[in-house]
Amino acid sequence: MTHNPAGLAVYASDPARSRGRRHPVTPAPTRNAFQRDRDRIVHCSAFRRLVYKTQVFLNHEGDLFRTRLTHSLEVAQLARDIARALGLHEDLVEAIALAHDLGHTPFGHAGQDALNACMAEHGGFEHNLQSLRVVDTLEHRYPEHDGLNLSFETREGILKHCSAANARRIEAREPGGVARRFLDHTEPSLEAQLANLADEIAYNAHDIDDGVRSGLLTQDQLAAVPLFAQHRAAALHEHPRLAEPAMGRRLLYESIRRMLSAQVYDVIAATRAALAAAAPADAEAARRLGPLVCFGDAMRAQSTALKRFLFANLYRHPQVVETTARGQQVVRELFATYLASPAQLPPEFADAVDRPRAVADYIAGMTDRFALREHERLTGQRLFA
Repeated sequence: MTHNPAGLAVYASDPARSRGRRHPVTPAPTRNAFQRDRDRIVHCSAFRRLVYKTQVFLNHEGDLFRTRLTHSLEVAQLARDIARALGLHEDLVEAIALAHDLGHTPFGHAGQDALNACMAEHGGFEHNLQSLRVVDTLEHRYPEHDGLNLSFETREGILKHCSAANARRIEAREPGGVARRFLDHTEPSLEAQLANLADEIAYNAHDIDDGVRSGLLTQDQLAAVPLFAQHRAAALHEHPRLAEPAMGRRLLYESIRRMLSAQVYDVIAATRAALAAAAPADAEAARRLGPLVCFGDAMRAQSTALKRFLFANLYRHPQVVETTARGQQVVRELFATYLASPAQLPPEFADAVDRPRAVADYIAGMTDRFALREHERLTGQRLFA
């Protein structure tokens, strides 16, 4: 593998060659551009709010369930480890991983669906677009500009999905910018591709853990999922004591650890093979060669089977559906109340020209518990004990 003088692979993103920021800044004396992005993300308000935002289980349902914050940290850890093995830029992949859920609503994907329905006649709502909006506009920390003023490469990685219509709107505001690839049908940086795949690896693993912890899933059920079952069997073979009833939690942890490791090593091997075959000359060339950070075919099939199992048995479990339905009610009724009575909003939102978008921004920025308190204050209803 050929490396540049900085110790990165030739196809890695190089902060010295960054496409820059929307607002020029003096370079930091001790940090590269991607380190600076990561630090700005970690210190922003939206990042701290992730600690009280739902991953699968609402925050009040248990202290040990994952939240959007712990999920983002796990994604960043996996992504950095893989990036190091592949010679990619660790600071960039970490920045993208830490920021990828900044625009998520309270109550997880159910909250996003409810807010999107509320915004159907006003441009819709999508959490990846909202994450970009957070870092570009909604954070107010600096005297010279709105937003965090992140580098192009980090912003591009945050915008994981984008419809053609939204891409055209962004392109009109920012020609040749972060949405251009959706119109040109090219790929983002390899670091962005990696952050996306690390997200999938992380949530598949920790949703198993949280599902079993909640009692909604059992290890016996999971025995029907090949990706989990083979590593559980290997753990039992190597450590027979794990079959004892008192060792159930350790068996689960060891099975998940092995499953995670297998996926990480598979991504490293499959991506190395893809890069060797494509032989990109540099980071820009890699963007034109299709997705290169990937699972091997067998692991992709196993990961897809696991996702289908989790969708059917956890995300659509009646208890989860009932809880998230109440979360959606909170979002819908908050939206209707704020739209009809803007005096209930903070002044910076109440005075906005585009009131529906301002209401969506305000609700999307809420934690689960703040949304519940606001809903009770405005409606008199307590939907959660």
